[in-house]
Amino acid sequence: MLMRTDPFRELDRMTQRLVGPGTWSKPWVMPMDAYREGDEYVVAFDIPGLTADAIDIDVERNMLTVKAERRPTAAAGSIKTELSERPLGAFSRQIMLAHTLDTEHIKADYDAGVLTLHIPIVERARPRKVSIGVGSGRAEISS
Repeated sequence: MLMRTDPFRELDRMTQRLVGPGTWSKPWVMPMDAYREGDEYVVAFDIPGLTADAIDIDVERNMLTVKAERRPTAAAGSIKTELSERPLGAFSRQIMLAHTLDTEHIKADYDAGVLTLHIPIVERARPRKVSIGVGSGRAEISS
């Protein structure tokens, strides 16, 4: 049900690690998984080390945008950073959703560094059985 895939995603991710921190004009890409579970699509983004209020989710028409920002931890004057490998800055991901997904009823949860979105499939797009009438020549669709 997701409309767009990016075959160069892994190349972009490796390039971003070499270039430096993400900014809002050139953000880091969030790794994600997407799968269908029953009558909804589930999209999970890895964005560890953030609080839920640092994450922004927008849907405009069928474009889903997830943005987040990780800032450096406030360091006291006596603390000297020896090693910093965790990416800082802006993270962003956009996904074009199919028209068969109900963007009005998206549910979002953030737990253990994973943002999980549950996007219902609209009723008219769900599979249904067609019953076959005997003798009358008519077939009926049942939900």
